[in-house]
Amino acid sequence: MTEPAAAPRDDVVAPLRALEQQLAGTTLPLDLPGADDARRRLRSLVDQLDDYVLPRAERLDAPLLAVVGGSTGAGKSTLVNSLVGQEVSRASAIRPTTRRPVLVHHPDDASWFTDDRVLPGLARVHDAGPEEPREEDAEVTELGLVAAPSVPRGLALLDAPDIDSVVAANRRLAGQLLAAADLWVFVTTAARYADAVPWELLRAAAARRVVVAVILDRVPPGTAGEIRADLSDRLQAENLAHAPLFVVSEQPPRAPGVAAELPEADLAPIRSWLTGLVADATTRAGVARQTLSGAVAEVLTGTQDVATAGDAQAAAAGALERAALDHHAAALRSVMDATDDGTLLRGEVLARWQEFVGTGEWLRGVEAAVGRLRDRVTGFLRGRPSHEARVEEAIESGLVTLVVSEVERAERETRRAWQSLPGGTTALVDLPERDAGAGRPALAEEVGAQVRDWQRALLERVRAEGEDRRVRARMLSLGVNASGVSLMLVVFAFSGGLTGIEIGVAGGTAVVGQKVLEMVFGDQAVRELARHAQEDLEVRVGELLERHRRPWLDSLARLGVDPDAGERLRQAALAVRIAGGSR
Repeated sequence: MTEPAAAPRDDVVAPLRALEQQLAGTTLPLDLPGADDARRRLRSLVDQLDDYVLPRAERLDAPLLAVVGGSTGAGKSTLVNSLVGQEVSRASAIRPTTRRPVLVHHPDDASWFTDDRVLPGLARVHDAGPEEPREEDAEVTELGLVAAPSVPRGLALLDAPDIDSVVAANRRLAGQLLAAADLWVFVTTAARYADAVPWELLRAAAARRVVVAVILDRVPPGTAGEIRADLSDRLQAENLAHAPLFVVSEQPPRAPGVAAELPEADLAPIRSWLTGLVADATTRAGVARQTLSGAVAEVLTGTQDVATAGDAQAAAAGALERAALDHHAAALRSVMDATDDGTLLRGEVLARWQEFVGTGEWLRGVEAAVGRLRDRVTGFLRGRPSHEARVEEAIESGLVTLVVSEVERAERETRRAWQSLPGGTTALVDLPERDAGAGRPALAEEVGAQVRDWQRALLERVRAEGEDRRVRARMLSLGVNASGVSLMLVVFAFSGGLTGIEIGVAGGTAVVGQKVLEMVFGDQAVRELARHAQEDLEVRVGELLERHRRPWLDSLARLGVDPDAGERLRQAALAVRIAGGSR
């Protein structure tokens, strides 16, 4: 549990401002369980820091801001007008009444409120008249300022919208204004003081140690003692026994057009209490410090909650990233496994190789007469020059089919994983599902270009190896293309993935190709050529898969999940605690 923060000192302002910047820069973009609540908490913390904590921490000598809040029809505006002695806030039977909040201050305190020191998100409207018509649920963007000499210096009264207004924008603003208050003047009625919504806010006030006064309005004659006793018991049960409780009697109906006014006998205790809070700078600063300390403690607790939500975002984003990486890496492994285990020698490739080197008689004579085999291969190639091209084309076709299949599988598996992982639906918004049939020709062309580049690079390496004068004549007798095709077969001809008769044919294929190449280049050079060819293929397929993986990772990157947000928030909160003298 977070310990209460000590009363803020001057040196806590900079850490508080750093914390506000960290919170304002934090985003929780993934739709995880509880993310909506965390986002609302994050916005409220930034608002609380901007609207109250930072302005108050910077100027403890500023006037106290008393927010008059309460339920619909409780009589907030009538109370404010009666305390001020003039109609500064419109009271009406039509609900909701208060839309644009009105702040009433002493003329000498005007400079404290005309700038954006407090409630910076609301534009100032001086001596505000009636509001212009607006959409009922439109956000309130203005704060009416009224100077009244009857308001004590060092105090401002703010008439807030209803906390349970039917208009959502009013409810949001009421909560924001209460969070910006040094003290709450909470107005309820004899008929509605047990409603749930006010008590939720009063519990929050008790947790923050906000200075609170409760006004029990519209109390019928003869019932004040009983109702007051019941309300007092409720306040004590909610740790608000210290809150002064004032009773305002029910007034007879007024004539149309006559402004409501509360009796002075009921107003005098309220006015006296308010005046006493600002009687001197020391008392005023004590009230400000008490509320500020509670607000800072609440911000620190909330920051821990947001940091935890940030950790959850980072973990979810990490799981999504790993899924994309893992499935594309698995596709690369599958391709390379197929080049290791003979899978690529099935079907067309195997048939073309048989055309290339002949049938069983070649295989039976390899170990006994490799030299003679080389001569026959050479003669065969010179007599039928198109066969190596057919093998090369068959290898290309088989390899393209394999890679296309693995790229498509990586995409399917990644999408399936993201659909099941927390936050995946958010990341998939920018990744509409691709029509595999429509996109396959373009993918096949992309893969084919890579395979052909690999084949050309392999032939170039074979040609470069033949520049050695000791092997040039032998290679010329076989031919560059035939050497390259043989090398491709050596790369692909291990028999782990073949069955039945294919094992014998493919195994013999490996021997034929390798023995012929060793006769030309030497065994060490053949091993190096084969190793380099396989590594080059792995690099090229890896780059292709990386290009197809990039949109998935880019989609995550655009969301802006910060993996270190939680830790930075904790460090910023710790700096505030240290500066305030609490750990």
